[in-house]
Amino acid sequence: MRQKITESGSDRSRREFIKTGSAATAALLASAAWPQAAGPAMATRDLGRTGHKVSIFSLGGQGAIERPNNDAVAVPIVERALDLGVNYLDTSSIYGGPDRWSERYIGQVMKRRRTEAFLASKTKERTRDGSLRMIERSLTLLNTDHLDLWQLHDIGTQQDIDQVFAKGGAVEALVEARDQKMVRFLGITGHHRPDALMEGIRRLPFDCVLLALSAADVHHFSFQERLLPLAIEKRMGIIGMKVTGRGRILSSWTPPPVEQQRRSWEGVVIANGPGTIGMRDAMHYALTLPVSTVIIGCDSVAQLEENVQLAREFAPLSARQMSAIEAKTAPVAKQALFFRFFERA
Repeated sequence: MRQKITESGSDRSRREFIKTGSAATAALLASAAWPQAAGPAMATRDLGRTGHKVSIFSLGGQGAIERPNNDAVAVPIVERALDLGVNYLDTSSIYGGPDRWSERYIGQVMKRRRTEAFLASKTKERTRDGSLRMIERSLTLLNTDHLDLWQLHDIGTQQDIDQVFAKGGAVEALVEARDQKMVRFLGITGHHRPDALMEGIRRLPFDCVLLALSAADVHHFSFQERLLPLAIEKRMGIIGMKVTGRGRILSSWTPPPVEQQRRSWEGVVIANGPGTIGMRDAMHYALTLPVSTVIIGCDSVAQLEENVQLAREFAPLSARQMSAIEAKTAPVAKQALFFRFFERA
């Protein structure tokens, strides 16, 4: 059954939440740390109750950073991100396939600059033993003796929750790793549906949640409606992802040929045209919500620098501006939220 948030159905509550979210964002900015720099610096916000001040733009571990044999492009992106004040690096044990290229590239930089980054990785395994094997390999590839944040990857259904919380499930590995100081904080991630993530947050006091939040979110299975307020109530670090819907929300995006889309799981929603908003609107919309940071994978150093500049120029949008951007995304909402229409077991 499809959930759709429309102007007619929840306009009043949406306006109230945006107003509250904008106020929370303004409060975060008011207390933000502004590191000294030659030019405009990027703000930081509290990463929930972790005590970490996180840059409002963070580097995702996909894009160029998950492509095989791509050291010459990927490693400089990580280096430059740290140079520019990005202090949160996101990766996963499944990024870059079985060879785990994403963790390998980031690990090359961590050998020299580990103290400059809040380092986050994930396990897609649903069992304790499988997850413990994952983190041992992650620590080796990332050239570190601990992760700052270890997360359950891609929790989308009740079945996922049942598996990870079962006896011998992945949650046991997370708690054990924290107790043994292999990791400092625990997190949960997802982009498919809000309900499973909410159930996980109620069962265990996770420190952070990584959730899909874009300007198209309000149109289908909205994470803003219930999940985001719950995360705020729990004082969690809130990391926004899928800000561009893998580019599909952007007017600059060119859809691949239809047959190519059909050969990929992402092709569950065929995109026949570009998106409808620019990168500035996409990022500033997400940052106006009460998030700690947003993560975006980059394809080049130039793209990274553009994103950092947009983050440096950020000022919270008004409720009217937010609503106008949401209206622009309505025609492309399904293609931008393709991951919410992928059939899950």
